[in-house]
Amino acid sequence: MNHPTTQTNYHQCLAEMFSLQRFGIKLGLDVIRHLLEGLGNPQDTFSCIHIAGTNGKGSIASGLAAILRAAGFNVGLYTSPHLIKFNERIAINQAHVSDREIVDACMTLKAIPKTDREPTFFEYTTAMALHLFARARVDWAVIETGMGGRLDATNLLRPEISIISNISLEHRTYLGNTIAEITREKGGIIKKNTPVVTGVTQKSAIAELTRIAAENSAPLFRMGAHFKVRRNKTHGFSYYGMAHRWDHMRTRLPGDHQIDNAALILACCELLMQKGLPIRLETIQQSLETHSWPGRLEILPTVPQLVLDGAHNLMSARTLARFLKQEFTGKNITLVIGILSDKPYASILHSLLPCCRRVILTAPDIDRRLPPEVLYPLSKSLVHDTEIVPGVGAAVAHALRTTPPDGIVCIAGSLYVVGEAKQALLDMGVTH
Repeated sequence: MNHPTTQTNYHQCLAEMFSLQRFGIKLGLDVIRHLLEGLGNPQDTFSCIHIAGTNGKGSIASGLAAILRAAGFNVGLYTSPHLIKFNERIAINQAHVSDREIVDACMTLKAIPKTDREPTFFEYTTAMALHLFARARVDWAVIETGMGGRLDATNLLRPEISIISNISLEHRTYLGNTIAEITREKGGIIKKNTPVVTGVTQKSAIAELTRIAAENSAPLFRMGAHFKVRRNKTHGFSYYGMAHRWDHMRTRLPGDHQIDNAALILACCELLMQKGLPIRLETIQQSLETHSWPGRLEILPTVPQLVLDGAHNLMSARTLARFLKQEFTGKNITLVIGILSDKPYASILHSLLPCCRRVILTAPDIDRRLPPEVLYPLSKSLVHDTEIVPGVGAAVAHALRTTPPDGIVCIAGSLYVVGEAKQALLDMGVTH
């Protein structure tokens, strides 16, 4: 059913959805199962690829969606969080869903009888995405988990392939305090007789995934063991796979880590080809070379040059630091950073600040933000030229005004910070 759409209706739906955030994070499958049953189990109407891991989920998911679309399939993509507009989370054939589709899905969900517990924001948006994918009759959906895997709202899927990108210590309150415990949660997306592709490297993580895969008779394909990449001096790479060797490969996404993400994408493509999908090497190559993923090492050709990267946990902060050292050695780097309260802010600052000459501390407009005053003493001890500018937009404007034309402004610490920065840049007339 189509419901009348006005901006008022759209914003009212968003307000109702975001109000569900007051219920926080509740891991479990009962509520999402109820919602999906009320929608007629839309997740059973299409094939899907399910992706978990600490970092790289969005880059891998969007890359696979681009390849499947280029191969001629109707494709849904569900990722989180969004940067500027909620609709970014749900894409069909590489276009964000419309305001009307959001309103229609919201109204359809509201008609489902309530259970004892209100759905969380992520449960609600997951149900919405799966409903819209079914209604659009997608052939394939590429879906990333929100947190963990075993009890994540996306884990009622029955995927054709599961991907677990990598593992580091994160969300310990919910997932556990060790790599093995966190791997056990993320490995919960592994299904019976369903192949698994992974880039995990730690011995305990490999042991856990090997055990879980064996218990589920799920073939496990591990980077470094079953497939690998060899980088070349021109930022390209060769892929040595289970059944193919592909040379002269290149990804548009900057950063050495994106070649590892590309390897997982290529391994998944090999498995899809084994299933009979008509995916050609030329299609893969062109998709990798043209695919972009905003807010993740996104470089804007402004003056001064801008680098935007979520870098929201220690692993991604170290990756960003490595990139800055490799690409901008000797440059005057101003770091605009805001961090959420559940992140290891001291370790993140220790990773990033040695690359920078100046630091501007700020905070996104979200209740989980860490006050910049908390960051200030450590930042000041590491980089003397440290200041606080409340509000991400004001901090970005100040950085652009006061950084030399040949300098670099790097915006990092949270995807919420990057999202607000991108909106501020649009308001300033800086196009992306």
